[in-house]
Amino acid sequence: MQTYLVGGAVRDRLLGRPFTERDYVVVGSSPEAMESNGFRPVGRDFPVFLHPETHEEYALARTERKTARGYHGFQFNASPEVTLEDDLERRDLTINAMAEDADGRLIDPYNGQADLEARRLRHVSPAFAEDPVRLLRVARFAAQLAPWGFEVAPDTLTLMRELVTSGEVDALVPERVWAECEKALKSPAPRRFLEVLREAGALAVLFPEIERLFGVPQPERYHPEIDTGVHTLMVLDQATRLSDAPEVRFAALVHDLGKGTTDPEILPSHHGHEERGVDLIRALTERLRIPNRYRDLAVRVARYHGLVHRIFELRPKTVMKLVDGLDVLRRPENVEPFLLAVEADFRGRTGWEDKPYPQADAVRRAVAAAQGVQPAALIAEGHKGKALGEALQRERVRAVADALDAHPDA
Repeated sequence: MQTYLVGGAVRDRLLGRPFTERDYVVVGSSPEAMESNGFRPVGRDFPVFLHPETHEEYALARTERKTARGYHGFQFNASPEVTLEDDLERRDLTINAMAEDADGRLIDPYNGQADLEARRLRHVSPAFAEDPVRLLRVARFAAQLAPWGFEVAPDTLTLMRELVTSGEVDALVPERVWAECEKALKSPAPRRFLEVLREAGALAVLFPEIERLFGVPQPERYHPEIDTGVHTLMVLDQATRLSDAPEVRFAALVHDLGKGTTDPEILPSHHGHEERGVDLIRALTERLRIPNRYRDLAVRVARYHGLVHRIFELRPKTVMKLVDGLDVLRRPENVEPFLLAVEADFRGRTGWEDKPYPQADAVRRAVAAAQGVQPAALIAEGHKGKALGEALQRERVRAVADALDAHPDA
């Protein structure tokens, strides 16, 4: 029985990238032997165990054989005869197919270290094209390793395209698509995830609402970059710059989905795209089973981002409708994530990246003014029932007007 450190920990140590998780492969053992040594089994599809003290994962060395379409269409062999090289060969990328023995000696049968130095994401074997999850993983690694300048090898990109044309990508389950997308949103360069998927032809299959935006024009006066898809990537870049929160980045990514369904006869105008976008966001989040916190923020940004951009032109009553729509009187925590995504939209335009955005502070003043109007004084004046609600709204509109008048175009 021999144990080796494998995968991400080896890769990241060589790259000088921080890591916290360590995964191990065990060669020459069996499930019975592992359990007799105190390891606790946790793997459903193949033998994986938790160390009795460190609780780190130890997997029996295994091979796999494709038996059906999709992520689960594999038969595994984890017998004691499987070698370390056999196990590493089934991995997706060469930079993930390295191991270290107990003495720290590097075992690199597929030249992962050379690809690491060349900043290249390259598949280990043609079996790469058997598993559609690998396409998502490559795109996600491109996003995570973007600061180090990693690019997808041309022959690997060819295999990724084969996964699309063969229909294998269609078999991906929603939960796995979203899991990889969420990891990419947390990465240093989420746009690379989308760019790589698009290069492979997979964006149109997995996120057709986003693919549809490319080539759709916008008014050059407000969008010098013109193309809505390009604008979307620029907005995602700005959201990445402004916030680490994946919910903010997702809202930025999908804020303009409605522009992909604009009637071609009215282009480059996009009248009504906000509500069309809301419907598309709801459908997307339901299809991929995306958590409600992502959906709710994205819906608010899609519906109201235009109002915030024009806040200095709006009547106080309309601004109060915005405050009510954001539900910030009941949930004040809604304000900042919303404003970050909206500011990313403003800055995600050619030449606008570093312009001031006083509209965000105007919204904050309006929210604070509305929050400052409490019903107690109105109740003391004798208001109740419907009349109390109407009086409360009037006073809040008045307070909002005063707050905005104090800084009319700050």
